[in-house]
Amino acid sequence: MSARTTWNRRDFFRSGTSAAIALALKKKAAAATPKEGVEWRNRAPGMAYRRLGRTNYMVSEIVCGGNTISPDNFRHVEEAIEQGLNYLDTAPAYGQGRSELGYAKVIAGAKRDRVFVNTKVSVWRTNRSALFRAIYKSLADSERKRIDRKVHEELAGRKALDPDYICHYFGGQQRELEASVLANAMEAEFGEKIDRPSEYRQRVIESVDNSLRALQTDYLDLLMVPHGANSAHEVTAFPEIFEAFEILRKSGKVRHLAVSSHSDPAGVLEGAVEAGQYSAAMVAYNIVNRDYLAAALDKAREADLGVIAMKVARPCHHGRDNDQPNDPRRVAMIEKAVPGDLSVPQKCYLWALRDARVACVNSDLKNSAMVAENLPLAASKAA
Repeated sequence: MSARTTWNRRDFFRSGTSAAIALALKKKAAAATPKEGVEWRNRAPGMAYRRLGRTNYMVSEIVCGGNTISPDNFRHVEEAIEQGLNYLDTAPAYGQGRSELGYAKVIAGAKRDRVFVNTKVSVWRTNRSALFRAIYKSLADSERKRIDRKVHEELAGRKALDPDYICHYFGGQQRELEASVLANAMEAEFGEKIDRPSEYRQRVIESVDNSLRALQTDYLDLLMVPHGANSAHEVTAFPEIFEAFEILRKSGKVRHLAVSSHSDPAGVLEGAVEAGQYSAAMVAYNIVNRDYLAAALDKAREADLGVIAMKVARPCHHGRDNDQPNDPRRVAMIEKAVPGDLSVPQKCYLWALRDARVACVNSDLKNSAMVAENLPLAASKAA
């Protein structure tokens, strides 16, 4: 490790908490206790940093999303790191694995010590939904209708489909949400049909091993599972996830457990607090859905659960789908909240960074121009 790194990874894993995760664990298990003090990486005078909850990581206020990173598109990430960015987000699902391969080029050699690296277990939620969908299709029509009513009632009760809550960040988002809620309803009655050790625990371990090979590193600073959780149930009801994390933690492959959520982020955030096993969460948070998340963010801060805000600009600015018109009502919301000459995406990021409950915002830095536009926002929150 480089001289600038104050944390000894081998010592961390040797001295980490040894709290056992029993099969009956559901809600109040103790979270891993961080070492005293905070951990800095790639500290630069032009960048602002915040502590990511009980991970104790001091992360740059702007972090790099990995959806467009690939072995052919990564040089701009190196430019961002030279300016103080120190957190890289990726997932096996991004670019069908190309994102992790692209980041492998970024962190090769000593550069690994300059950044915190997060990846996700993309297969966990999609696999579970597919398993229960197959069982659902085998049911009689009357049984399917009964399950459908449960799904509808749950979605309505959570207001999960409210336009300003779900926000529709990507095509198929509502289908993914409905599939997860269907799986929740099915599991209550047909859960015994699932091989939980294999489908819920082993898939996490296998996914991490595959990601480590792709990233060409021997450990992850943060692991998010599920990737894109759609309900509190997915982060409280599966001790197999925590068992897998404990195995990975003890082997030195993963340091902290986290979760990500686009749909029902408030429910997922509260579930992560309740579970007691998660150190951080990356959730969709923006000026459009802010009222839905207010209470959950307060609970996360009280529990010292680090929050990474994602999909901060998407409701007001389509980004990759910029051939579509932006919603004038939503644009007006951010223009009123952050007046001035900045672009709409810049105003969205700046708005989120004014919230002390947020550690950082995830910006989809696609190229050098976006690095130049968005990275300086970390030092200009008073606009």
